[in-house]
Amino acid sequence: MVINQQLDISLSGREIQVNYGEDIRSVFRQYLPKGKAQKRALAAKLNQRVVSLDAQLTYPCKIAPLFFEDREGLAVYRHSACLLLYTAIRELYPEAKVIVGQSLAGGYYFDFVEGPLTLPDVLPEIEGRMRQIVAEKRPFVCSSTTSQEACRIFAQVGSDDKVKLLDSTRWFEVHLVEFGKFLDIQHGPVVPHAGYIEQFSLISMPPGFILQFSTPDESKEIVHCTKSPDYALFQIHLETKAWNRILGVTNVGTLNEACLSGEIGEVIKIAEGFQEKKIAGFADEVSSRRDKVRLVLIAGPSSSGKTTFSKRLMIQLRVNGLHPVTLGTDNYFLDRDQTPVDEDGKPDLESLEAVDTALFNEHLDALLAGKRVNVPTYDFPNARRALRTIPMQIGADDILIVEGIHGLNPDLTMSVPAEKKLKIYISALTQLSIDDHNRIMTTDVRLIRRIVRDRSFRGYNASKTIAMWPSVIRGELKNIYPYQGEADLMFNSSLVYEPAVLRSYAERYLLEVPMDDDSFGEAYRLLHFVRMFVPIFPDEIPYTSLLREFIGGSSFEY
Repeated sequence: MVINQQLDISLSGREIQVNYGEDIRSVFRQYLPKGKAQKRALAAKLNQRVVSLDAQLTYPCKIAPLFFEDREGLAVYRHSACLLLYTAIRELYPEAKVIVGQSLAGGYYFDFVEGPLTLPDVLPEIEGRMRQIVAEKRPFVCSSTTSQEACRIFAQVGSDDKVKLLDSTRWFEVHLVEFGKFLDIQHGPVVPHAGYIEQFSLISMPPGFILQFSTPDESKEIVHCTKSPDYALFQIHLETKAWNRILGVTNVGTLNEACLSGEIGEVIKIAEGFQEKKIAGFADEVSSRRDKVRLVLIAGPSSSGKTTFSKRLMIQLRVNGLHPVTLGTDNYFLDRDQTPVDEDGKPDLESLEAVDTALFNEHLDALLAGKRVNVPTYDFPNARRALRTIPMQIGADDILIVEGIHGLNPDLTMSVPAEKKLKIYISALTQLSIDDHNRIMTTDVRLIRRIVRDRSFRGYNASKTIAMWPSVIRGELKNIYPYQGEADLMFNSSLVYEPAVLRSYAERYLLEVPMDDDSFGEAYRLLHFVRMFVPIFPDEIPYTSLLREFIGGSSFEY
């Protein structure tokens, strides 16, 4: 070991010297400005990778603090808070089994599947124990062992989900995190001790509950409003969970088992059948209202599969004797000098104000009245409306389909009466989990979809897609999510098997990101994620699958 060696470190752009082997937490205490220190860093970025504060510095590097308001810092906080919950339940109810679910209403949803617990009666006691542990500042203890030893430990406590994961991933070394009486595979950094976890509450959401990461008063109204977007998404969550149970695939370990046993072909067929049945049901809903509904609006966040969904819905509408016709909002963009700008001064093409809504509504009114209109076209290279127009007219049996990010915004179709519209919200809401206690973030699956599609068909490498993603999320928060409650129907485009297919493509594209690139840290994290899956080759994927929109080979034209 090198004794008393000084290392040159860059701390948020400031050049400092620290002792060899010094941990990041002590460096932050010494060198961070008081304002930052008072906010208390939760984790750190070390050469773009997110690490815990107890990571030791043994080579020259760049480090930066991560706080609660940072996306990566918030992820560390939430992961640590979940471990706090599991520990409190283990101490109070050793026989209880809790399983993590989707992100909902500013927190995570959980189910009790075993144990003599009555909800919501037990929630105050569990939250009380959590706060006792926070007051104790109980430490998180991280360690490493062999995969075989980890399997033995988890098998002893009946954690078959973790055993199946380890059996199918074949990691030689497994990182563990111990917190009180609860032991878990460490899927990412944690805070040093429970004292860092101050903002949380437990809220009943039958048949389970939500661990909310904000103050209790901020979201109780949203959670308990049975007509809220959160509640509608929750119903999709329950439906998808039921589908996954029918398939026998609820976590990464069971999916990997299906791949290795050869049963994955049947899983693919059933998963695709579920989606087709759902789409057919939507077409039936349109048909049942055909005396009134003439306009179907489809919206959803990036990489949710809106285009393929629209094409499959159109097929089902034709099966029902209707004739769907599409109208794109992109042709109604304003000239660039009339386009609003974002906070960076760049044209904000995702803003509704970038669309000529007056002309769009004028044409909608005329089309729905059976009149002929001249639909504009847009010259994207020159960022202005082209001289060429496309004549359009719809008949009595025609259904107008509009697909785009603003489809649920009432201002896009303000001239059309509500009874003539049916609005569909689509998103990839994965219900597959890593194991019973560790969830897969829906945004990760969408980001990987986009990385594969952008690299394969749009000329963007993974580095550029990752760099653009925060801006995409900001646009969704502004233009899409506030209008989820406008939807009449919701569709989950996530396929339980898709991460295993995407691995074959994403792994290579993520490896193309240079280690000194600003996107490397996120690429490294996603690479670790996709490598948990046994890869599935695309041969068995139907040519009409939503997944084909991202991997190619679709029978639809885009």
